[in-house]
Amino acid sequence: MGKQQQPKPTFVETTAYQEKNADIIAKAQEGDRRAQYQLYQDYASAMFHTALRLMGRNEEAEEALQDAFLQAFRKLGEYRGEAAFGAWLKRIVVRTCLNALQKKQWEWSPLPPASLQIAEESEKDQDALILQVQKVQNAVQQLPDGFRLVLSLYLFEGYDHEEIADILQISASTSKSQYSRAKKKLREILTVR
Repeated sequence: MGKQQQPKPTFVETTAYQEKNADIIAKAQEGDRRAQYQLYQDYASAMFHTALRLMGRNEEAEEALQDAFLQAFRKLGEYRGEAAFGAWLKRIVVRTCLNALQKKQWEWSPLPPASLQIAEESEKDQDALILQVQKVQNAVQQLPDGFRLVLSLYLFEGYDHEEIADILQISASTSKSQYSRAKKKLREILTVR
């Protein structure tokens, strides 16, 4: 009796991660438009917030998000499940935003020396806390593109300075100095208000 050739394992069988939406991903990889739309519905909100933090403006973030999803759907066949789908998609969103910003020819801006401090706020008053969070979010949006990028990638997206250096094609020390300058500029914006 000859050995029968086993069918090639599918994505669902080979993935190291047993994601709850593995069936949807597999269907989307086969070109199922409903599955692709479901993935969009599941991930668009979180990816929009990532794009907004990097781009700084709603319209630009929405445009980058749409471009990122188009790229992701074109490359969906390359997704092998070696990382969580959200992480794979987030990397595409970050790269798309960086490419869009590079097209705008953003620059690394030097900061004048400043030693301003952010006043400590009481966390007892929930309304005051919400106002402070909104104030910080607005201040982050006012940062120059280069500062906002490094600050967002480091604080909000969880990349370290070596990873940021690789993504932005700068040195790790430049990433660290831009992060430091971004924090100083953020303090300056917050104290002026």
